[in-house]
Parts: sequence; structure tokens; C-alpha cells
Amino acid sequence: MNFCETISENDFVTENSTFGRGSIRNLLVHIGNTYEFWIGKHALQLEMNFTPYDNLKHALQAKDFFLTIDALVTRFIEVYSGKYLEDLIFKIDSRRAAASPLKLFTHVITHEFHHKGQILSLSRHLGYIPIDTDIIR
Repeated sequence: MNFCETISENDFVTENSTFGRGSIRNLLVHIGNTYEFWIGKHALQLEMNFTPYDNLKHALQAKDFFLTIDALVTRFIEVYSGKYLEDLIFKIDSRRAAASPLKLFTHVITHEFHHKGQILSLSRHLGYIPIDTDIIR
């Protein structure tokens, strides 16, 4: 998020059709919506109002948005502590599905890192120098 704060408001919302969701903002909202869908709706069984792309105009709003996502993940970890391998049953498109909390968590994390890579590539196309995002150095 700190890197995204260095991106101009105009570049933050500039759409590029070669990047799945189009803009850095849209990619960030999509990442958050995926947490809302899998962690909020399916794992925690919360009624979720998914965040529209247009709700965020700049990186500081995205940072605030991700504080709500962090709180959702914290709640998820508290609820499923010690129960990461037990299957959860839910419906997707009217069909029954099952996945463990560990599988759901792995899915959203993998999904986030995929799109973080796209954000860095998109920023390079916009003339920025991406930061190193390796977790361990």
C-alpha cells in the first residue's frame, strides 16, 4: 500500500485493457472483494456488501478499505483457530461445495499475490519503478 500511495490519483484509476481488472484501483478492490466473498461470506457466513470499484478514488482510501479486510481476516483466524482442516459446507451458484478454512485462506492469499504482481507490472507500464515485494530476503 505504501508503494500505491506514490502513484498519482489519475494513474491509480487509469484503465489498461491488458490487465484483467483494468486499473490499480480495480485490482485492489477485486482483491478485497475476494476476501469479502470467501472469508466474509462463505467462511464467516456474514452478509457482505461487496465494495464497488468507484468507492475508491486514491490509495489512501484503498489503505482504509484494506483495514476492513484485515479485520475480517483477524476474525476468521480467531473463529477457525485449531480448526483449519475441518471442511466448511457452503453453496456456490446453487450447488453444494466444501473447503477447509486452510484451503480458503490459501486461495485468497494466492489470489492476492497474483494480482499484486499485476499491480506492479501495471505500475511499470505507467512509468513507475516497482518495489521488491519478496517476503523473505
